[in-house]
Amino acid sequence: MINSIHSFHIPVMGTGHSVDTPIRVAPFGISSVISLVDDLLLENIRKYYAEKFGLAYRKIPNNETDGRAKRISAYLDTVQKIVQKKMADIKAQPFFENNNKRKYFELLPENSLLKQKYNDLLKMSSGSKRKALEKDLTNRMKPGSIDVNIMVNLDRVHYSKNGEPLGVEFTDAKAALRGYANSCLQSAIVFSAGFNRHLYSYMAMFRDFYRDKLGEIKKRIVLKVSDFRSALIQGKFLAQKGLEVYEFRIESGLNCGGHAFPSDGILLPTLLSEFKENRKSLAAQFMPLILKYYQKMGWKYPEFAMNIQPLITVQGGIGNHGEVLRLMKDFGMDSTGWASPFLLVPEVTCVDDSTRELLRKAGAQDFYLSDVSPLNVPFNNVRGTGSEVWTRKKAKEGRPGSPCLKQLLVSNTEFTDKPICLASRQYQSQKLKEIESLKIPLDEKKRLFEKVVTKSCICDHLGNGALIALGIADEKNSPQSICPGPNIAWFNRFYTLKEMTDHIYGRGPSLVPPERPHMFAKEIEMYVDYFENQLLGDSHTIKEIDAMIQCKNNLEKGLDFCLEVARKPAYPGENLKSISDCVEKQRSRLNHIYSRFEESSPLAAHKS
Repeated sequence: MINSIHSFHIPVMGTGHSVDTPIRVAPFGISSVISLVDDLLLENIRKYYAEKFGLAYRKIPNNETDGRAKRISAYLDTVQKIVQKKMADIKAQPFFENNNKRKYFELLPENSLLKQKYNDLLKMSSGSKRKALEKDLTNRMKPGSIDVNIMVNLDRVHYSKNGEPLGVEFTDAKAALRGYANSCLQSAIVFSAGFNRHLYSYMAMFRDFYRDKLGEIKKRIVLKVSDFRSALIQGKFLAQKGLEVYEFRIESGLNCGGHAFPSDGILLPTLLSEFKENRKSLAAQFMPLILKYYQKMGWKYPEFAMNIQPLITVQGGIGNHGEVLRLMKDFGMDSTGWASPFLLVPEVTCVDDSTRELLRKAGAQDFYLSDVSPLNVPFNNVRGTGSEVWTRKKAKEGRPGSPCLKQLLVSNTEFTDKPICLASRQYQSQKLKEIESLKIPLDEKKRLFEKVVTKSCICDHLGNGALIALGIADEKNSPQSICPGPNIAWFNRFYTLKEMTDHIYGRGPSLVPPERPHMFAKEIEMYVDYFENQLLGDSHTIKEIDAMIQCKNNLEKGLDFCLEVARKPAYPGENLKSISDCVEKQRSRLNHIYSRFEESSPLAAHKS
């Protein structure tokens, strides 16, 4: 069952770029996602919006007990109040005028019952029947969901003033979960970037994640996944604690924004097909475990919910309505996610003018998978950001690294007992001294130097664009990072919310040219690039070679399946020819890459 009145959602974009997106779009019925990584950023923006809308504000200091959870709850409650106020204002507006109420209905998809009733209203003459319909339509208007995101592997331990670790409930991910659970929101929490058993177990502490006496779940669970096996394992783990997965949100491992978590060569069409074939088995395996838990707790499970299936949605590189139709009609997806194109929609995202202009002018060659993330995970990037300029300038001046004030991405204990960040000045200065002392060729030394100093403070820089855009921070002292997917290269100007929504729904002219490669073709190219990069190392273990062989085999199967898709009739605007052209080119390239690897690695040749 889909709660949303739209068939697309706006996923999380960094820590800051979708931080206030629900305030901007939820009053128009569109759901979007806020990152809960940076509670200090949320506190700054809460102060801004509290003042703007005349809401009470009390600062929650950094050192306040359970401050992280409290700051998150306070921000989410503030967003909820603002959305409710804006929604009430829109509902109070009259029909038949050029206002936000008209915009609300015009944005709806054409197959929406609400949109059809609205179109009926426009044809009616004034009178009691029209007034009754106006009242009914107004009552049916509802805001989009104010959803949140937690990267589950960012679960930093906190310490007391005496240096003792605080209780496990105060780790970053659990505090963020608690902040959401204690908020007044009725929405969804999206878990991404891994599987955190301790975090999932902690969820059982909060009743809002379970069905209430009316059978409703106040806080729904969404799992972002890039393979079916992970969905099954995580779903079963949650079901054993009586927790239901409301939605599995499939994302391309590489053709997306933000951090990229590549699969072992399983292409998106293959993955979507597996979900389509097995989606009913998911609920069948989860339900007995859920019922057993409810019985143990002495709770009654509602009969109407017995046959409810988890939603299956998809995001990552979608570029036009034809691709949306392919995903929904052929693969049975319930809805789609659109992120990066909205970075060019000032009404929707919180991006500073300089960075937004950089995105507008950037070509395909400017978007790339970078090594800037301190998590050592590929990070989608665009060349020339304020963060890149600042990071390189500091390295050139002999002061590489960042002050690391927020410490959100600390993970390395190479030189310290407590984890520190790879982008920090503390780490980089020590690591560069170590490299300098090595007796290795100068070229190799330079390569290792570059690998260290390229890491940037994304936990701070990803939020700066929002602070600059809202006038809270000065651009001169706030380097900005951004993490768009490569698909944004085909969007080359600023758009209105209506223009982008019409593009998604296939209304009016397309915003991208017909020669734009299909999203499946782009993903193929990216995975072959990834495969090649994985083979560039000097030596490989048996385990790594086995993984590469498996990756190659999965890619080969995926290429065959993509050809099957390319042979089908195209939906309007869908560039299927680009898929077949890409398969031919990339299959040849894939085989050539591996043949070269076999020649240089006897072990690989033997394994094959």
